[in-house]
Amino acid sequence: MPDDPPHVAEVEGFLAERGERLLRAAIVLAGSRDAGEDLLQAGLERMFKNWRGISGDPEGYLRRTLAHLAVDGWRRRGKWRDRLGLFRATDVGYLPDSTSHVDTRDQLVRLLAQLPPRQRTAVVLRYWEELSEAETAEVMGCSVGTVKSATSRGLCRLRELSGIEYASQGRL
Repeated sequence: MPDDPPHVAEVEGFLAERGERLLRAAIVLAGSRDAGEDLLQAGLERMFKNWRGISGDPEGYLRRTLAHLAVDGWRRRGKWRDRLGLFRATDVGYLPDSTSHVDTRDQLVRLLAQLPPRQRTAVVLRYWEELSEAETAEVMGCSVGTVKSATSRGLCRLRELSGIEYASQGRL
């Protein structure tokens, strides 16, 4: 469209290339598809407003924004979620068809929702998004040591919440 600001085409190209992966990250951070779409929309609004001021990789800016918005949302909703008790770890076993993947993913998302914000963010960025410790630290705006600590504590808490016994090394 001729009346669009010059950066609209850049943003559209960015979203065409990386949008699906960013949506998946937002869904995991938010806990549901609807909430993830809302989270990504809020992040895109901020990115669009500041597009010309973004130095470096816009994906890093958007990931950082998504993480910060998600943490803000978790803090606001944390108290009522604690009272709801949405999920208690149970041994669902493995189903013989592909629904086991859906069940496992659902269980993981529900377990992640019970982690404190910093631990959840670290675990999602490191293991779901497969970012390095340095990339995760940059997105979270903290040190690599903080990422290591939050990830370790988050994984330990996930083990406790799941009720599954792990080998002597205590690794996921």
